[in-house]
Amino acid sequence: MDKKKILLELQSFGARIDVPLEDRGRCGGAGPSDDKAFLLDGVPAMVPTLGEFAQESPYRVTKNEDGKYAVTSNGENVMPVEFVSSPRFYDLKTKDGIPYKKIAVLHGTDVLATTVSQRCIRWRREEERCHFCAIENSLESDSTISLKTPNQLAEVAEAAVRLDGVKHMIMTTGTINYRDMGVHYLAECTRAIKEKAPNIRIQVQFEPPENLEDIKYLHEVGVDAVGIHLESFSQEIREQFTPGKAQISIDRYFESFKYAVGIFGRNQVSTYVIVGLGDTEDSIVEGCRQVAELGVYPFVVPLRPIMGTPLENVQAPDPKLMEQIYLRVAKNNREFDLAYRNSKAGCARCGACSGIAAFE
Repeated sequence: MDKKKILLELQSFGARIDVPLEDRGRCGGAGPSDDKAFLLDGVPAMVPTLGEFAQESPYRVTKNEDGKYAVTSNGENVMPVEFVSSPRFYDLKTKDGIPYKKIAVLHGTDVLATTVSQRCIRWRREEERCHFCAIENSLESDSTISLKTPNQLAEVAEAAVRLDGVKHMIMTTGTINYRDMGVHYLAECTRAIKEKAPNIRIQVQFEPPENLEDIKYLHEVGVDAVGIHLESFSQEIREQFTPGKAQISIDRYFESFKYAVGIFGRNQVSTYVIVGLGDTEDSIVEGCRQVAELGVYPFVVPLRPIMGTPLENVQAPDPKLMEQIYLRVAKNNREFDLAYRNSKAGCARCGACSGIAAFE
């Protein structure tokens, strides 16, 4: 049984869930979605379960006679699987009656994640919308609220740490404005969280602000790591799939990377790199090498075709391509002394949406 092969195929093909489960996956949102946290040998992996393509996957989740779950292929068990149990903080509500799970959710096994502003200035302008993003679809399904306040986030973070042993937190956001991109509001949220849950590590994610000095403010209030997501190293592909963000040049992103590494240190700045938008293997590997040389961790993920987006019917990248890219990028990361385990917080630290940790 090749565990790496199964992991990569699960993340590209998804899995059909053929057993009754209370939670079959999370739907919509700003990042990889329409998936569920699988525990494969105790290691969390986010696996697509809701999209149409997942219903055609060769992989199924079944229940054995002993009551345990397994991943099967062509009727044969290929790997045992467990599922992360619903955290206790999900049972709580704020004083004004908002369920905690509408404010922040558990990712993987010990990560609290939230989209601080579920509204995005780019998403609301169709000509600027990222084609793979479903950020405001979550509002339509009433699974979250539009804007999380600093006090709400602090209240939920404190409970998640106390009740469920959460260790770090990811705060992403819809882009709030074209100036600081929401950086100052993320800083306010961080300050409030650190007052109630001082030991939680926090990563915040944002577009490069107009004034790079705004990034210093995040460090001052206690942010541990940042994500500045380029997604593609090709300006042509960016203009096609992330037309709003493409108005910020690749050079400007690299300026932001350098500036942020100078503040937070090597391995504490990361960038999402999406395979499946049209970049070649060599261009992805070379781009990842360039950011790694700066001290930025390239968080490589397969394109996730999310329901309700322009890319919902595209095919996820071939797992064999993902394996080649992971092998080469992991080698580069080792050369520049970068590793997911050295990230203090965030997507790179969690690793569940990518397969690269298995190659480090």
